Amino acid sequence: MLNETPKPAVRFRHFEGPLDLLFHLIEKNDIDIYDIPIAEITEQYMEYLEGMKTLDMEIASDFLVMGATLVHIKSKMMLPGSKLSPEGSEGEDPREELVISLMRYKRCRVFAGELKERREKYDGMRPRTAMTAKDLGIEIDLPVQTFSKAEYEEAVSAVCARNDVRFADISNKITHILRRDKLSIKDRIKSLWATVVKKGKFMFSELFKDKKTEKIDRIVSFLAILELVRDNKVVATQKDNFDDILIEEKKD
Repeated sequence: MLNETPKPAVRFRHFEGPLDLLFHLIEKNDIDIYDIPIAEITEQYMEYLEGMKTLDMEIASDFLVMGATLVHIKSKMMLPGSKLSPEGSEGEDPREELVISLMRYKRCRVFAGELKERREKYDGMRPRTAMTAKDLGIEIDLPVQTFSKAEYEEAVSAVCARNDVRFADISNKITHILRRDKLSIKDRIKSLWATVVKKGKFMFSELFKDKKTEKIDRIVSFLAILELVRDNKVVATQKDNFDDILIEEKKD
């Protein structure tokens, strides 16, 4: 039983706050923090408050507030239906906020302990800047820079050979660029609108029955459809991603 546990003899000035004192009582009596026997803890806490008469009231005020909180929780626990049933949780546990505060305090205390250990371990250390070879008194013998006409001509020949391969089919590329410039979105909008007026609705893939259709043609056609949609002339519908697009005239 908790009452049989001897009272810890600790002075108040060793505690940094009411949560520190409360956490000490819980650890000293080996209590489950999630199931605090609030009546016993309140009794021990109030006994400690008796010794605070000699302390500064500004310091003792926080402890008195926690004491009042414990008494309030104890009174709520004595009301019918306030405790949790063994099978489940009916109603709200008055200790919930207290448990959350204790868990936060425990986490902060663990972090503070780790920071203290790191400070003691690394106190007095200073970062060391990187030193150059000159700072260390090391002389570096640089290789003699020589010019080889044969190696230079070999490098130039290699670059020229790569350029010949890269620009060998330049005429075809220029023709492709000129043809791409001729693909006007405005003209494609006119041809698409004529198809819409004629058919009423059609699938996007029907525009490219020829398998040799280039990618630029599809891109220009798609942009033209977007322009028609923006102008509220057609409606484009696609059920799922990557499905074919249904294009139909907007009646209204």
